[in-house]
Amino acid sequence: MQWLKTSLPLFLSLCIGFLGVMVLKVLHAPMPWLIGSLLAIIVASRFPALPLSSPKRFSAPARAILGLVIGSAFKPEILHYLVDFLSSLLLIFPFVIVTTLGGMWYYMKIVKFDLHTAYFSAVPGGLLEMATLAESFKLDLYKVVITQSSRLLFMVLLFPFIIEHVLHTSLRDRHMVTNSFAQSTVWELVGMFVLAFVGWRGAVKLKIPGGTLIGPMVLGAFAYGLGLIHTRPPTEVINLIQLILGTTVGFIFVGVTYKEMFKVLLQTLGYFMILVLISAGFIALVHGMSDFPLLSILLAFAPGGQAEMNLIAIVVGANLPYVALHHIVRLFLVMGIAPILIRFVKKV
Repeated sequence: MQWLKTSLPLFLSLCIGFLGVMVLKVLHAPMPWLIGSLLAIIVASRFPALPLSSPKRFSAPARAILGLVIGSAFKPEILHYLVDFLSSLLLIFPFVIVTTLGGMWYYMKIVKFDLHTAYFSAVPGGLLEMATLAESFKLDLYKVVITQSSRLLFMVLLFPFIIEHVLHTSLRDRHMVTNSFAQSTVWELVGMFVLAFVGWRGAVKLKIPGGTLIGPMVLGAFAYGLGLIHTRPPTEVINLIQLILGTTVGFIFVGVTYKEMFKVLLQTLGYFMILVLISAGFIALVHGMSDFPLLSILLAFAPGGQAEMNLIAIVVGANLPYVALHHIVRLFLVMGIAPILIRFVKKV
């Protein structure tokens, strides 16, 4: 009975998220599984009578399978292009520094955050990673989480429209990496999920930043590269992952009043415009010095969550290894540099 009591709000939340998916499908909006579920939960959370529950317990397994999808794109021939990736990857370090300094200036001078809160609000890292670091340094966790969440929200909502209406690339019905269930065998599906689980738990045990996604990605790259497994996570699973992640992100804004939400989104819009200008500069630089497609460069230097940006890369059929490696390098840089810099900043 207790199981049913806790499961019903979770089931209702996913159903509401799915309803949002269907609405956006009718409207022919891009990435309905991710954006529709996110918007539906934000709207539904305005009604306190609805018994809702976040599916965050499924977030880690969803990211693990997503990591396996990314790993499946690392074919042996990718080794020939790693040297070409290097010139672009080297720009991630200055990109992180410039975006952090630009964001700190904005949050301190315009929003009037204190130095430490401004720092963690500006660092272009993952939401969970930045929240964990901010909590460990006993900073204003609420401000850090809400500003980082708002940045992620802008990225998820606006980047698909930028891709569709600026680059004129459709995000609808594009599944370049995955297969359908009909093309999958039972034993390979079992092997695929075992790989995802082992990679996830192993990376977490080794305390690798972003290990929930990175562990399965590395294992998947080896398994697919050696030909040990051929079936990729089906399209239906990718849609379910988007539903879970979209619904989970939507719950971040539960309990936030309309007034506070509008204020935070307005503040974040200013930082988002700074991010767009900085990202555009780096994207133009990389595009001018390399032959990589503009769409792949755009996604590689998009300062959003690695799971969300990689999902967009999967749906649009971008160069997945290129995009994934840039976000992994950015995450490792942020997780390595942030604790060092905050100790310096705290002395100021």
